[in-house]
Amino acid sequence: MKEIRNKAKDLMAPYCRVCPVCNGKACSGEVPGMGGLGTGSSFTNNMKALATITFNMRLIHGITEPDTSVSILGKQLSIPVLAAPIGGVSFNMGGAISENEYINAIIKGCKARGIIGCTGDGVPDFIHQAGFEAIHSSGGHGIAFIKPWDDKELFQKIEALRETGSDTMGIDIDAAGLITLKKMGRPVFPRSLAQLTRIIKKCGMKFILKGVMTPEDAELAVEAGADAIVVSNHGGRVLDSLPGTAEVLPGIADKVKGEITILVDSGIRSGGDILKMLALGADAVMIGRPFSIAAMGGQEQGVETYIDALAAELQQAMVLTGTASVTAVNNNILFRGNQ
Repeated sequence: MKEIRNKAKDLMAPYCRVCPVCNGKACSGEVPGMGGLGTGSSFTNNMKALATITFNMRLIHGITEPDTSVSILGKQLSIPVLAAPIGGVSFNMGGAISENEYINAIIKGCKARGIIGCTGDGVPDFIHQAGFEAIHSSGGHGIAFIKPWDDKELFQKIEALRETGSDTMGIDIDAAGLITLKKMGRPVFPRSLAQLTRIIKKCGMKFILKGVMTPEDAELAVEAGADAIVVSNHGGRVLDSLPGTAEVLPGIADKVKGEITILVDSGIRSGGDILKMLALGADAVMIGRPFSIAAMGGQEQGVETYIDALAAELQQAMVLTGTASVTAVNNNILFRGNQ
């Protein structure tokens, strides 16, 4: 990973500094780029929220080979991780490799290691087109996220997505305030419950709603018929002064756990972070920026290497907390002080 990160640092400068700790401090306000919006507080809050959570270490048990596999939306994953949808290599990552090379590295690297890669959307059109092509060439092994455009563009893209062979799609409704898209003359919009329900019924695919940060929106997603939600503040890139996703996840899980698949992203960097999010109520996680660095620095092999590192870290954290399976994570593995 050190070699991969060093190469990515050279290729991504100055869009991403590939800091030793990816915490959003050096790149605050750099949108486009890999930073967080405004002061960058939403990005850094994601990191702070996870950092305040600590483990109870337990070693009087017989768990030596924990089970890291999980089934999400009918898909078997070797570890409970999906590569989050990130696009726009030329705008956000320096453009040293092409959009097609980048997203193929994500999709193929994830498939090779038994997890799912997701593709992004944006302006210009080659961003989503490269994603659709990568999913198609991998036999439908991937999930495309489409931005909440006006209905005409949205349904045109859904129709094109069906041709890729994928049976699952997402809408990152948390992109509804992206300034960059508005400046390009391609604004995106929130959706009412009635509108969202109609979209889900019409798409004819398993549906993920990304950008849920409150229990109320989680319940509305269930009511609209979504199959999964992603607890996400878009990596801190759309609204300043948001809490970290690890802060809001427990309250959301309390409301909808068991009714809908719960994914979470933003700030997850390690196998330990994955285990923390599972203990807080997630069924699986999505990871964004580190996958981008791995793909830029090593393309498909870089992605595979990063997944291997995550798997090893997750297994270690599970053994050291006495966790036998990712499908049965007990929140008692988290240290709660005098609470």
